[in-house]
Amino acid sequence: MKRLLSIELQKIWMNKASKILTLTYFILLSFIALIAAIKFDIGPFKFHLAEMGIFNFPFIWHFNTYVAAWLKFFLAIVIVSMMANEYSYGTLKQNLIDGLSKKEFILSKFLTVVLFAFVSTVFVFIMSLILGLVFSSYTEIDIIFTDLDYLLAFFVKLTGFFSFCLFLGIFVKRSAFALGFLLVWSIIESILRGFLAFKVFPESNTDEKITQFFPLESMSNLIVNPAPRLSVVKNIGNQIGIETEIDYSVSYSAILIVLIWTSLFVYFSYKLLKNRDL
Repeated sequence: MKRLLSIELQKIWMNKASKILTLTYFILLSFIALIAAIKFDIGPFKFHLAEMGIFNFPFIWHFNTYVAAWLKFFLAIVIVSMMANEYSYGTLKQNLIDGLSKKEFILSKFLTVVLFAFVSTVFVFIMSLILGLVFSSYTEIDIIFTDLDYLLAFFVKLTGFFSFCLFLGIFVKRSAFALGFLLVWSIIESILRGFLAFKVFPESNTDEKITQFFPLESMSNLIVNPAPRLSVVKNIGNQIGIETEIDYSVSYSAILIVLIWTSLFVYFSYKLLKNRDL
């Protein structure tokens, strides 16, 4: 496995665009810390994000994983390009000629996907821990390490999403078309979700029970929007008469659904490659 992974990492590092995108992704992840510097002081109106409790333990695990998940599209481009370049540069054929089996080839790509997800998760963990220790009002050990399952959800979310991108890269062969297909798929899920919610099941939550099995929707369900948890948002909602009951905990059924989709994406990637005439 180490040999397979080293081959893929060397390919990525030798590609200038992939190297820049990967570095940009981790640089942008570190910019989450700059949120603490956002501060407005205009007369009686004072606004300081760090003082709103976004970096308090254990809320920070929820907030940072949610924000960091939006940056996954930078690595999605790398994953899709990683596969598309195999066809463009003929390295896929060369790897197979050199003795690499198709199963090992897919395994090497999936190991890269898992590595990206794992390194991202560790990066977010370290950054969140530092920010929390600096800004959190609660620094008791038991509070600090509460809700770490958001990091598990973050890792599963990235692994599932990158596996989907890997499948699209093999299915479409061209990075631009693969990313376009990803966008179209997202739009299709949104249309179906709206159709089920407003036309088919307008008076029940049956639509949510169905859409939770959609690939992108299941990934989205892993980490829900944390903003309504903030006290300032709750106060505003109470003042204007809006009260919502939202379950913010990590759903292990959603994790299972995403893991199943991840397995299917890897399996169908292998089947496509196995049956395709290169």
